[in-house]
Amino acid sequence: MPSLKAIRTRITSVKNTRKITKAMQLVSTAKLKRAQGALIAARPYTQAITEVVGQLSAVAGTDSHPLFEERPLVKAGIVVMTSDRGQAGAFNANVTKAVERYAANELSGAQEVSLRIIGRKGNQYFSRRRATITSFDGMPNGLTALDSARETANRVIADFKDGKVDRVFVVYNEFKNAGTQSVQVKQILPVVTPKASGDAPAESADYVYEPSKEDLLDRLVPLYVQIMLYRAALESITSFFAAQMTAMQNATKNAGDMIAALTLQFNRARQASITKELAEIVGGAEALKG
Repeated sequence: MPSLKAIRTRITSVKNTRKITKAMQLVSTAKLKRAQGALIAARPYTQAITEVVGQLSAVAGTDSHPLFEERPLVKAGIVVMTSDRGQAGAFNANVTKAVERYAANELSGAQEVSLRIIGRKGNQYFSRRRATITSFDGMPNGLTALDSARETANRVIADFKDGKVDRVFVVYNEFKNAGTQSVQVKQILPVVTPKASGDAPAESADYVYEPSKEDLLDRLVPLYVQIMLYRAALESITSFFAAQMTAMQNATKNAGDMIAALTLQFNRARQASITKELAEIVGGAEALKG
């Protein structure tokens, strides 16, 4: 059995760890609220631009913009969104495993699959596996997410137009609630024409376009790709803080359970030590009487 000093030291160590995990839980909770607010604010804009692009593409036709062009799958690109830090449960592992499964199954016919990684954890994982990584950026925060999405969108659009990739996908964690995040794999290039909402088909709507539909698509389609990546980044950021909050909450609870178990072990060891000392004193007194 460990000594009383060793058990006492262990209890102190676990208590210090519990303070750290509790503090990280509180920080993650505060950041989650801000990130969730930004995500909710961006959803109506994402829905609106999706409907506009859907209506315009239905009227102008899918051959009206180069980003609608469907090609045989030879080279594929995947934008992988992970985090810079760990301590968030299976947040990063779920994304990396989903990328490997998708590349091995749905993209098995492609001759080359290249990765654009956002987040150090994803870069570390795929670097060890010698994957083809074309670029790597740190995980953005709420203030830089739009700039990061714009830069990534410009890169993948340029690669698609130059023929370096035939399809581009994005893999990220979608935020459901504080306890649930699901991995999503979505195609962003070529742009999958979203269906226009409403009872009447978009092509029957009597609109006057100024400037022309083609000019509007030239501006809106790249913006649509950018917004899709921006939405994915916000989803990933919010999911990370939710996963980290849950992981730290569980760690804090486990530390409390460990402290209770160690305290019980300490009390038993101390009681055993006291009993042993009493037995030695009584035994010595009986020996003196004899």
